[in-house]
Amino acid sequence: MPERPLRILVVEHDPPTAEKLTALLRQAWDTAPEIVVVPSLGEAVQRLGRESFDVALVDFALPDGAGLANLPLLKNAAPRVPLVVVGDADDESVASEAVHAGAQDYLLKSQLDMRWLRRSLRYAMERHAAEMALLDAEARYREVFDHLTEGIFRTTPDGRYLMANRALARIYGYSSPEELMRSITDIGSTLYVQPGRREEFMRLMEQHDVLTNFESPVFRRDGRIIWISENCRAVRDASGRLLYYEGTVRDITERRIAEERLRNSEALYHSLVETLPQNIFRKDIQGRFTFANQQFCRTLGRPLEAILGKTDFDFYPPELASKYQRDDARVIATGQTLNLVEEHRLPDGRTLYVQVVKTPLRGAHNQIIGLQGIFWDITEQRLAEQRIRQANEELARSQAELKRKNAQMAEELRMAREIQMSLLPQHTPVFPPGATPERQALMFTQRYQPTGEVGGDFYYVSALSETEASVFLCDVAGHGVRSALITAVIRALLEELKPLARDPGALLTRLNQELLNILRHADASILTTACCLVADAATGTLRYANAGHPRPFHVQRAAGEVRPLPRATPRPQPALGLVETATYQNAEVTLQPSDLVMLYTDGLYEVHNAAQELYSTEQLEAAVRARLQEPTPELFDHLLAEVRTFAEKQEFEDDVCLLGVDFIQYLSLR
Repeated sequence: MPERPLRILVVEHDPPTAEKLTALLRQAWDTAPEIVVVPSLGEAVQRLGRESFDVALVDFALPDGAGLANLPLLKNAAPRVPLVVVGDADDESVASEAVHAGAQDYLLKSQLDMRWLRRSLRYAMERHAAEMALLDAEARYREVFDHLTEGIFRTTPDGRYLMANRALARIYGYSSPEELMRSITDIGSTLYVQPGRREEFMRLMEQHDVLTNFESPVFRRDGRIIWISENCRAVRDASGRLLYYEGTVRDITERRIAEERLRNSEALYHSLVETLPQNIFRKDIQGRFTFANQQFCRTLGRPLEAILGKTDFDFYPPELASKYQRDDARVIATGQTLNLVEEHRLPDGRTLYVQVVKTPLRGAHNQIIGLQGIFWDITEQRLAEQRIRQANEELARSQAELKRKNAQMAEELRMAREIQMSLLPQHTPVFPPGATPERQALMFTQRYQPTGEVGGDFYYVSALSETEASVFLCDVAGHGVRSALITAVIRALLEELKPLARDPGALLTRLNQELLNILRHADASILTTACCLVADAATGTLRYANAGHPRPFHVQRAAGEVRPLPRATPRPQPALGLVETATYQNAEVTLQPSDLVMLYTDGLYEVHNAAQELYSTEQLEAAVRARLQEPTPELFDHLLAEVRTFAEKQEFEDDVCLLGVDFIQYLSLR
């Protein structure tokens, strides 16, 4: 059954770059993918929100975006779609920050080619599958988050929603948080009824960083006007730069309506307050209760007639009664509303939070004749806010720790490079032992060029006897830390399996099984190609086996011929670490004096020029044939220079390793 075509979203504002990416993507798969190209962040968020994609390729510098800040928006729109960022900055810190912001990989536009693009997208999708468990855990958190009774939000300074819960969507009349965030892209012009209200909000936030009970009329989705109360705080980075606002929203429409009706009609006031779940009361100038609703009566545990005419000292401990009367005196003296949260310690150790609003009562001539108050339990709201603060504090600590670990990782990479270079042979064996160069039967030449701090190519040369040399070359997919670790494992396994070295096929078979056992325990799958050979200087016999590796060249200088070594089987044998039952076969050829066996990794020829043409193995073979009479060190240096000149950026795109075995002369055992 043919594989399902991939569905790929390309977010790129530059048409030529978009066309280039589309062309590369269509070349990368046998089954042509379905490619959707959008030019902006906003459209990308919309498409991701309503359509299904296997992967998204996102330009770092979108005109309507904010660099790395784009990634949370895209992840929020489609958390199950892996993101690969492409950009112009050749900077490890940018790539690292992109990955930590949610991208699976960061690619340079200048280095894009079909092979690397395919590899990056395939690995991004595979890695992203492992992250789905984390998304599921987040979904469980979201279930709790969405069932809070208060609306919770996170917004950018320019008025876009980064996060909202279901309660907030319900308050504003939307069916879901996603619909709310798609519909409201400018809070100042879309939500607030009063012009300049958003600017007032931002001015107060700039002054205080915290805002409580910021009350405003707002438009619901259906056009109806409601009143909300916002509690908010500004979140800044370590340098003080504003990142976003976050806080809670309560629908206070009922309370505002109640207050308005109270001012208009005392009868309506009494009718209304008896139906509210909040505690409501009135006091005169002397602090005596003149009214209490039934909820307040239930709170005090007394009938209305036992409350009227009494003061706070008749119902509360002296210290609380004194505080309440001080608050009352403040309202009466200033004529201003008092809005505060009181904290009370209960006998069982729990903390009770109460929202209290006290406003002055005015007579017919606008003189203050007392006050009215309303209070209600907001303990759950406060606990939710505390949980949010704790989560944010934990996040800040995690980010600081992440920066520290990044610095540590850079140092460890430098050390890893030194260690990896030390694993390569520092000296090659001499045949016969102790012979001068002009009397040696076998000579070895190597060139090793990793593209990063650590690489995935590895070679090994050892003496099996006074006449036999074992040569091993492998290429682990990728060129990062993971690939380097596998080369270290292979180096250790080669030492352990040295008794099998005279039989290259048996050595590769056993090495494949050991790698599979290690990778199975690590729950990983890593492609590794390898070639192993044994050269006998006494007979000129070359035995070799190949595991998915580019076939070495047999350079016959005397005959003027260059050709790949023949296969041991009609079809290529698989790479290491893939097929558990693989059994690798040996092939054999006879070397003549002055012959060269040239082993190499695919990084030598998998490069592109400015026209995106690939340097082929046929071109490599022709280049060797043109210089086959040169000494092997000069031949290798010229090959590297020719391929580097062909490359668009004059650099190799992958790790490169060249290893030559020169058969100089037959070695006599006498």
